[in-house]
Amino acid sequence: MAGCVCKIGPSILNSDLACLGNECKRMLECGADFLHLDVMDGHAVLKCTFLGHWLVKDTFVRKQKLSNSFFYMHMMVAKPEQWVKPMAAAGANQYTFHLEATDNPGALIKDIRENSMKVGLAIKPGTTVEYLAPWANQIDMALVMTVEPGFGGQTFMEDMMPKVSWLRTQFPSLDIEVDGGVGPDTISKCAEAGANMIVSGSAVMKSDDPRSVINLLRNVCVEAVQKRCLDR
Repeated sequence: MAGCVCKIGPSILNSDLACLGNECKRMLECGADFLHLDVMDGHAVLKCTFLGHWLVKDTFVRKQKLSNSFFYMHMMVAKPEQWVKPMAAAGANQYTFHLEATDNPGALIKDIRENSMKVGLAIKPGTTVEYLAPWANQIDMALVMTVEPGFGGQTFMEDMMPKVSWLRTQFPSLDIEVDGGVGPDTISKCAEAGANMIVSGSAVMKSDDPRSVINLLRNVCVEAVQKRCLDR
C-alpha cells in the first residue's frame, strides 16, 4: 500500500552543483530512496536553476551510472506542459507539477502518464488542500510545500501539517510528500501528520554524516507509518 511505505529523498538543489553526478551517487550510497531534482524557470518562482532535461540525461546525472535510481522532477515552472516529453525522454521517473501553474490539470496528468512517468501534484502554502482533492485519485503523490518554493534553507511551516493530516484521512493510500525545512527537528511533525515521502535538503546535503540523517528521518517516519497502518 503506497501510503504505508516511507521514502527519503535528498533535494539535490542543496548539493554542490558543480559535482552534480557525484553528489547524486553519494546520496544513493548513503541510503536515499529517490533523488529530488528541482527545476525552476524564474517565472513560477523567483529563482532559476539550470537543471533541465539535457542535464538530467547527458551532462552529469545519467553518465554517473545512476540508471537504476528513481529520478523525481519537481517542476516549479510556469508552463509545466511543455517539459513533459523532454523530461520523459531524459529518463525522469516522476513528474511533479504545481497545481497553480496550469489551467488544465486533467490533461497534464494524462500527458504525464502517456509518457510513462508517475504523476505528482504539488500545492504552495497559500493554496487550500481542498483545491487538490478533485485530482487526488488520479495522481501517484501529493506534495504539500512546507516553505514557499524557490529557495533552500527556509524555516519549516508547521501550519501546513493540517493539510497533510486532511489528505491522509481522505486518501489513506496516497503517497503524501512534504518539502521544505524538513530535518531531524521537524520530521516527527511531518510523520505524525501522515507524510510518508520526505524531501530534505540542507539537513541532509550539508551534513557531515548524511547517512545518519537519512536513517534518522526514515526511522521516525517508518515508526509513524507503521503505527498508522496498524491502526486502520
